[in-house]
Amino acid sequence: MITVKDIAFVRYQATDLDLMERFLLDFGLHRSERTAQALYMRASGPAHHCHITELGESNATLGIGLLAQSEADLHTLAAEVGSQVEDNPEPGGGQRVRFRDPMGTLVDVIHGQATVPELPHREPLLSNPATGRARFGKVVRLKPQPSAVVRLGHAALLVSDFPKALDFYTRVLGFRPSDTYFAGHPDNQIAAFMHCGLGAQWTDHHTVALISSPDGSNRFDHTAFEVLDLDDVMQGGEYLKSKEWKHSWGVGRHIQGSQIFDYWRDPFGNKIEHWTDGDLVNDDTPVGNEHISNEELRQWAPPLNPEFFA
Repeated sequence: MITVKDIAFVRYQATDLDLMERFLLDFGLHRSERTAQALYMRASGPAHHCHITELGESNATLGIGLLAQSEADLHTLAAEVGSQVEDNPEPGGGQRVRFRDPMGTLVDVIHGQATVPELPHREPLLSNPATGRARFGKVVRLKPQPSAVVRLGHAALLVSDFPKALDFYTRVLGFRPSDTYFAGHPDNQIAAFMHCGLGAQWTDHHTVALISSPDGSNRFDHTAFEVLDLDDVMQGGEYLKSKEWKHSWGVGRHIQGSQIFDYWRDPFGNKIEHWTDGDLVNDDTPVGNEHISNEELRQWAPPLNPEFFA
């Protein structure tokens, strides 16, 4: 077993790279590289890219990229999954182990990929709550513009065999549950929010989420990108509305993970999230297990509609 240290990218297939790029620019990403067959988009952080779209005859979610902690871990993983360590032929280079998880999702675990200079953005805003004032003599004046997406945070995967997927991601890739959902009896777990099992090191509440698929398909439920702060969620959402992109749900605050969220649909129907202010956990953090319901999805938010679950 190895323990991956973070998510690197998500991979889609789409029939129109121009349309996908136009949406992602409005969402707050930036072009890293583009070929005739693929689009590589980055956030403002140092990762070479965090979103890949491959040109194809249909629209689909293809897979995820994860970051290994060392080259040695790549060799350990390759032996475990029956693959090999190879030079990564995609932009950014490095080395990778490529395989499919038990559900058929393509997984690239990479190490040594090139980084890029960080892009400038404003600092997170100081606030003046009723107690603990922090902003003195400074005003807030924001202009309509895309969110400042800093990084990819997580991918939520719909899986046809939840126990098998959970076993694989914990046993082979070192993920650990932070919170789980059950249906009926508490032992009947149907979803897990998984963090990278990095011991005492603090890490995101979830880097991969596994959710039992209601229709038996294996695909993304959504992918999620971290932005600067609440104002960045809101102003980025207003910008997307001005460009007439499709809103899905939000703004609200989740329970498990605590993120402030706002969900959108890309031009091909994929659900994609802006989020900020998520929980940090480590391997000593108690694991929650809650009954699944619509009320468990938010502490506050607009009412849910059936479109969100499509």
